[in-house]
Amino acid sequence: MFKMLQKVGKSFMLPIAILPAAGLLLGIGGAFSNPNTIAAFPALDNPVMQGIFGVMAAAGNVVFANLALLLSIGLCIGLAKRDKGTAALAGVTGYLVMVGTINALLALTNPEGSIDTGVVGSLVIGAVAVWLHNRYYNIQLPAFLGFFGGSRFVPIVTAFAAIFVGAMFFVIWPPVQDALVAAGTAIAGMGPIGTFFYGFLLRLSGAAGLHHIIYPMFWYTPLGGTEIVAGVEVVGAQTIFFAQLADPNHVGMFTEGTRFFAGRFGTMMFGLPGACLAMWHCVPKDRRAKYTGVFASVALTSFVTGITEPIEFMFLFVAPWLYVIHAFFDGVSFYVADVLNINIGNTFSGGVIDFTLFGIMQGHDRTHWMYVLIVGPIWFALYYFSFRFLINRFKVATPGHLEDTLVADEAETAAVGGAPSGDSAGQSDVEKEAATILVALGGPENVEDVDACITRLRVAVKDPAKVDKDLLKRVGAVDVFEVSGGVQAVYGAKAILYKHAINESLGIVD
Repeated sequence: MFKMLQKVGKSFMLPIAILPAAGLLLGIGGAFSNPNTIAAFPALDNPVMQGIFGVMAAAGNVVFANLALLLSIGLCIGLAKRDKGTAALAGVTGYLVMVGTINALLALTNPEGSIDTGVVGSLVIGAVAVWLHNRYYNIQLPAFLGFFGGSRFVPIVTAFAAIFVGAMFFVIWPPVQDALVAAGTAIAGMGPIGTFFYGFLLRLSGAAGLHHIIYPMFWYTPLGGTEIVAGVEVVGAQTIFFAQLADPNHVGMFTEGTRFFAGRFGTMMFGLPGACLAMWHCVPKDRRAKYTGVFASVALTSFVTGITEPIEFMFLFVAPWLYVIHAFFDGVSFYVADVLNINIGNTFSGGVIDFTLFGIMQGHDRTHWMYVLIVGPIWFALYYFSFRFLINRFKVATPGHLEDTLVADEAETAAVGGAPSGDSAGQSDVEKEAATILVALGGPENVEDVDACITRLRVAVKDPAKVDKDLLKRVGAVDVFEVSGGVQAVYGAKAILYKHAINESLGIVD
């Protein structure tokens, strides 16, 4: 179950990775085509420029409008064992047929009603499509039906199955939808306390890589709110935000659903960089210079892009309790942002890019972005002094603190050579390192599945006892930890490269 949830979370990352680009288009296009912006900057009132901004906004908006379909496709690609293109086609077919069935039944019984299954519908139909694909992709039919055999059979059978899935949702989803709306209302009724628990649990689940399961339920379902935007009912915190961003007639503050985003900026732009400075100061002075680049790069990554795992993995594995404190601080950041009514949306992170596009460029009157600049230095100081005290007091083995880990890692990697025994001529460094990683995983016969997220190589293995964690670290892993039925090795941006190289050596098509 853990491995399956991990795969589902990773599968959602594929379509979610599109959102930053779509958000940039919509953010820039929506900001510069907004009447208030044009009034403030008359130079923008140019037909050609407004045409360009309009196209950008429309291009970004269409991605968010079809996000449920994209999530279904991503799930099929991520969970298909092979022939992933056919699985994706089955996911598209299934989703369209499911939606068509629901709409047809509504037209017959309740023309004024609406049913939006959101990410739940994507998950269900995607799961059905990929199950049918993995079961029937190589099916043999009688000779007279031979043309429809094999992979061609999968979209066909998925289409018929989707009719029943659509009918099922037509019957059971209205009360579920009402319950979700009620749950979202209850969370909203809890006020900032509810926002705190959301932020705390979201960050805490990130330690196991399961945060991708939690936040889509708030971003894309009624748990994150339901509002009428431009005469259309929109559900989900992020969906509502971008619908309002795309609506030139929207006035006033953005939706309160942004409380599921706004707390991120304090942690990602200020808090964790403060933790980086604290860890750097905990390194003895005689070797600090060697660690400056390491800490500066991960702090800058968090500040600019909102990708925090490179920092978090510096202390998560050596002091999990410190990560719990970090999660608590993050929950408090969400609480403070809610109390101050900071209404900044984002695509997937809380870095300065999203802060600029969806905070500054939308105006203080609509987002209260200036409050982040007031809270930010406080959060920087909170993380800095807390981390510096706790790391020194409890002798936490953050990079360079108790030993010169940078030199040790370089020496060990050099000793391993990044390559297994045998002929490695013509191989790139990544391929050599991937081959060593495969050996450390217990060899090809011990590997069931190889995957990767932004910074982690996630491997399902038959026997975790055969995994050589020390060898994985000598190849460059920040740390390695065992999960149910597998391991996760933290390699930073190289994780995805190792995944492709290992799968290619195993003859597996990604």
